[in-house]
Amino acid sequence: MQGLQEAVDYNEGKIKARTKTISIEPVPDFEAKEIKDIRNGLGMTQVLFAGFMGVSIKTVEAWEAGRNMPDGPARRILAMLQADPNLPQRLHIVAE
Repeated sequence: MQGLQEAVDYNEGKIKARTKTISIEPVPDFEAKEIKDIRNGLGMTQVLFAGFMGVSIKTVEAWEAGRNMPDGPARRILAMLQADPNLPQRLHIVAE
């Protein structure tokens, strides 16, 4: 009910919309060697890394050979892994 009342009040000009300013870091590009270095830093084989990233083994092979490059979401995950190699364990995605 409160949310509905706020919507009505906003529509009638009684209140202003709440806004928040945020900045988002651009999604970086990765070279083939960087991808391999990230994977090796995690101590994962291409098979394990593919499973973690949700892609095929052929995709990881192509990334590391420079034939293909990761798309936006994969690049964001790679950047997060580069910044925090312990991320998979902290998020309980990988258990040793």
